[in-house]
Amino acid sequence: MLSENLKNLRKTKGFSQEELAARLHVVRQTVSKWEKGRSVPDAELLVRLAEELDTTPAALLGPELPPETEGSSTTAEQLGRIAEQLAVKNRRARRIWKIAAGVLIAFAAVNLLLILLNFAAFRSFTTEAEITAENQAVPAAEASFQTS
Repeated sequence: MLSENLKNLRKTKGFSQEELAARLHVVRQTVSKWEKGRSVPDAELLVRLAEELDTTPAALLGPELPPETEGSSTTAEQLGRIAEQLAVKNRRARRIWKIAAGVLIAFAAVNLLLILLNFAAFRSFTTEAEITAENQAVPAAEASFQTS
């Protein structure tokens, strides 16, 4: 049913396969495979596809329900709800991973900054110690030079 519904809705909206593919960020061949029934979109793409065609995932997956059976639950409606739930879950998971990556990057940046500051402080301390040692060595050398 998906293949027939997709083709009919796409043509009704006046989209070519290429235009629909561009809107979904897939290649034209993918839309062609869906329309020929060789593959099906994943849950997130199914929801985006339904949005682009101004319909519901349930309408894409199965025939529209006649008014007298509108209250009953069909397989297409259930699949549509599952697809929507999976899409929401995928978005949440991606958001969590992005937040985790951001925290990890911030942690690494803070640690790198601390390492650089420690290096600069150590270098400054080493330079001050060398200057102090040189200042102490010069009078000692002058004293030994004067005594000779």
